[in-house]
Amino acid sequence: MKKGVLLINLGTPDSPNVRDVRRYLTQFLNDPYVIDINPLGRFFLVNCIIVPFRAPKSAKLYGKIWTAEGSPLLVHGIKLKEQLQQQLGEGYLVELGMRYQNPSIESAFLKLKRAGVSEVTVIPLYPQYATSSTESTIQAVNRVSKKHGFTRLRIIDKFYQDPGFLDALCEVAKKYAISDYDHILFSYHGLPERQVKKVYPLHCRINDACCAVISGQNELCYRAACYETTRQMVRRLGIPEGKYTTAFQSRLDDKWLKPYSDKVVEEKAKEGMKKMLVFSPAFVADCLETIYEIGTEYAEIFHEHGGEKLQMVESLNTHPKWVEALKKMVLGSK
Repeated sequence: MKKGVLLINLGTPDSPNVRDVRRYLTQFLNDPYVIDINPLGRFFLVNCIIVPFRAPKSAKLYGKIWTAEGSPLLVHGIKLKEQLQQQLGEGYLVELGMRYQNPSIESAFLKLKRAGVSEVTVIPLYPQYATSSTESTIQAVNRVSKKHGFTRLRIIDKFYQDPGFLDALCEVAKKYAISDYDHILFSYHGLPERQVKKVYPLHCRINDACCAVISGQNELCYRAACYETTRQMVRRLGIPEGKYTTAFQSRLDDKWLKPYSDKVVEEKAKEGMKKMLVFSPAFVADCLETIYEIGTEYAEIFHEHGGEKLQMVESLNTHPKWVEALKKMVLGSK
């Protein structure tokens, strides 16, 4: 009897058309783990304000990164699924699901069920645990798997300290001569500070002292995990102190995790930095936030303030080292 593997990423619109983007944003932003406010307030904010105004703008941005094959996030996800299937062999069935939109988590479980899979290893493709991504996905997985009678389930809820994951990141970095760059930016997706504090409400301080070392007191803290990811990469890549910054992108207001990536890009350009290399270790597949936000918007900010070259380091996507790392995670979960 085959064993199952379910890879899950956040999701993507079915197309860059406004209608499909609106459907995606509606499902995504109505998730109480994503916008964790009063349900009535969330409904009004999302459906009457954010989605109507944001959908047309987001559709234009998705149109800029869309490829002939489709959404980059989905394209990379499908190829990753196929390559992991090849590595694991006939004893496993690998499926891909998205937390929002298609292919859905339920469609993936239905395929596993039809194949007679007895147990499933679930890997949400978010290296650092966060309630708005990981926990939301775990709750959806538990709900759907129970509905379809799956009882043997193992969920890998984080892997930012996994040696294979870190080795894969550093292998991708070898494409670039790091010493040629004036500054290295490690840019992670931002979160509201309140969401970070909710995980450890009694002692979370959101400062460098609190996040300096990973322990049982902060192993599920998103900020601490991001800084630990940076420390591990800096050590492996031999980047000297003072030449790198950890920051957070995609903020919606001034109560999100700091420092802000776009502000760091601007400040470093004003300081006279001419070449900047940007990693995005919270994303395992290139998407709107890497291709456009970093690759286009941040490059424009850097040039506008005197910089010459901002280079985005591509995500893991389907790098062989990344496929190997996932294989080891699955086999290690026996």
